[in-house]
Amino acid sequence: MPLAVCATPIGNLEDVTLRVLRELEEADVVLCEDTRHTRRLLERHGIDARLLSYHEHNEAQRTAEVLPRLEAGQRVALVSDAGLPAISDPGARLIAAAREAGVPVTVLPGPSAVETALVASGFGTDRFQFLGYLPRRVGERRALWEDVARRPWALVAFESPQRLASSLASLAEVLPERPVAVCRELTKRYEEVVRGSASEVAERFSAGTKGEITVVIGPAEVEAGDEALAVEAVSELVGGGLSRRSAANVVSRLTGVSRNRLYRDSL
Repeated sequence: MPLAVCATPIGNLEDVTLRVLRELEEADVVLCEDTRHTRRLLERHGIDARLLSYHEHNEAQRTAEVLPRLEAGQRVALVSDAGLPAISDPGARLIAAAREAGVPVTVLPGPSAVETALVASGFGTDRFQFLGYLPRRVGERRALWEDVARRPWALVAFESPQRLASSLASLAEVLPERPVAVCRELTKRYEEVVRGSASEVAERFSAGTKGEITVVIGPAEVEAGDEALAVEAVSELVGGGLSRRSAANVVSRLTGVSRNRLYRDSL
């Protein structure tokens, strides 16, 4: 049997797929970060399953224990407290070990705080970058802001409510006009999406907040001169024998300008 990596709700317990519920019900064991948290989900949907804790503090030990079960053909489901395992949550070690041992791995998709926040932010884009949790150290955060200052695509990150105020203040110091959306308690009763410039949003949350936080930093504006040079680069590559589509792909990766826009404007 394959290792089943299951996405679970990021807030609302009804945001779970029928396929995940069936897998959790039929599994010989369900690995989860917090058994109490996962038990609430199972009880909500009338499922009685055997739960085994699997978190950052016992991940290595549990991987060694569970791998023989997988090799013996037991049905094992892996969940995190919210969203997909291995995305800023435990799970990658077991998935890698299973694949190395020749055990099939299947991923059951579902809710994602990253994509939900990106859509809710309104920063429509065909390209974005996930940063994971923001750095804790002041110097590392500032270096991050300076590094992404000119990236013309959205950035999505997780942050704890205790550090949100300091992280936003740091961003406002370096990129005060950059558009930002703070998405709090997504899919829950008190869901909130606050948009504005980095300075405005930093002031709004200066006293701190509570709940699960996902931050979306809007794309930097591409200056007209930069875009014109990017289009010219596409034309030069096409003149050198590269297909227009391939040229647009290459220049888009290097500059961040939309691939479709480069293709169209270079015709």
